[in-house]
Parts: sequence; C-alpha cells; structure tokens
Amino acid sequence: MTTPSQGISPLRQRTMDDMRMRRLAPATQANYLRVVREFTVFLGRSPDTATVEDLRRYQLHLVDRGVSPISLNAAITGLKFFFATTLGQGELMAKMRPIYLPRTLPVILSRDEVGRLIAAASNLKHQTALAVAYGTGLRASKVVALKVGDIDSQRMTLRVEQGKGQKDRYAMLSPVLLERLRVWWRVARAQGKMLDGGWLFPGLNPIESLSTRQLNRVVHAAAEAAGIDKRVSMHTLRHSFATHLLEQKVDIRVIQVMLGHKKLETTALYAQVATDILREVVSPLDGLDPA
Repeated sequence: MTTPSQGISPLRQRTMDDMRMRRLAPATQANYLRVVREFTVFLGRSPDTATVEDLRRYQLHLVDRGVSPISLNAAITGLKFFFATTLGQGELMAKMRPIYLPRTLPVILSRDEVGRLIAAASNLKHQTALAVAYGTGLRASKVVALKVGDIDSQRMTLRVEQGKGQKDRYAMLSPVLLERLRVWWRVARAQGKMLDGGWLFPGLNPIESLSTRQLNRVVHAAAEAAGIDKRVSMHTLRHSFATHLLEQKVDIRVIQVMLGHKKLETTALYAQVATDILREVVSPLDGLDPA
C-alpha cells in the first residue's frame, strides 16, 4: 500500500489502493468514494464500525428520501466493494438488496431523423462528431476521446482505446464517414484548431478535447432545431446505429462485437425495436382461409 497522502485517512487510502489495484475506471473510483462518504455522514462514525443493521437502516433511509432505483443500486455496489474488498467483511451487506430495474425499450430515430439531426448541428465539428457517434455506434465518452492517429484509412477502422471493460477495440469506418472526417480535418487544420497527433474533436482550447457534457448539449440543441420531439441523447445515436444495422440484416453477433457488448442478450434488445423486421413478419392470421 502506498503511504497515505496528507489529509487522507488510512481507511480512505486503503480503499483508493484497492480500486487502483483492480484498475477501476476513474469515474467508478470517484463514485465509490462518494458512496462511502455519504454513508459515513449518515452513520455519524467511521464506516468500518458499521453493522448489518446499520446498512439495512441506510437502505431504508435512501428509499424514504426518494432516491431512484439506479442511484440506490449504485450505492449498494459501492458499499459492497468497500465492505467486501477493503474490509473483507462482505457478510455485512447481507440485508442490503438491489432493486429490480424493468428494462425499457430505447428511443430509436428513423434514418431521416438521424440525417436531419446531424444537419441541424450548429457547426462542422459538431456535425462530424454526431456523424461519428451514429456511424460507429460509439458511446459519447469514446467519441470525444478519439485522436487523429486513431483513424486507419487503410484498414477502414477507428481505434478505440480502453473501451468499456478496459479493452482496446476497433470500430468500423465507412467511406462516407471517412470523407466527413477528412473534410473536418482540413477545415480544422486550416483554422489552427487541431494539433498534430491531437484530439479529433478539440475543445475551445485545442489541448483539451470536447467534453461529453458539451456533446450532449449539442445533440439536444440539434434535436430541437430539427424539430424532433423524441427524447434524444448521444446514446440514442448508438441505439439507432444498432437497430438500423439489424434492419439491414447484419448478423446480431456481428453487431454485438461492433458495440463491444459482452453478452448477446444485451444486443438482442434491439430486435424488439427493429420495426422494419417486424413489418416483414407475416402474421399467422393472414394465412387463415377467409370465413
């Protein structure tokens, strides 16, 4: 274990070391620390003195406060790591129960709506970033993390470093998307907005990339400008990418790889929203002889 930094308790330092040993993503580490801190405030004493009943009371406290099921499950996950991994007392979590989350169908844009959305973005950089999100199915965090060197025009791929699950992978690069990227690169270089080997979508300061928050504001503004009244987010473009591929008869196992899903059942969700496929199915009613 590393020497505790000034102002950090040994227990917090041990938790940080445990997370670092397991190479948890920075956002995950921050969330886990926040969860333990909030539990400590509720408890009023050091969290390593908590009992099974204390943790049960805390879950009831969160429920009574109206915390959403997603946030409640996130709190349970963070506390489970702390008690099971850092303290080696996983049995203390015996009476904390995650909440079942019903799976809802994602919002899907039609191809026409996607085209209108991209065209309605306020400038070429934003249009290109939205085109990348839809044309590759990448999450917003991976779109903004792309660098110029990640483009491989020979193999027609985009290198995605440390995707979900901490694994590098490749995304598809279509000829149309490659041409869009070349246009953006030429314009950005001419304007001095893109550094050698720098971010593909730099922020106002070229040393920093465009943020996911900025990109989400872009897609919301574009949806409004395009007159799309669906609830649109950056993830909507990922959902639409997968659904449209399925409607094009692309094998679902190929789509699974392209999305970076570990489980096929996650990808299979899109079969429920691929309306073109549903329209092609002949109802057994149509095969009955008329009365």
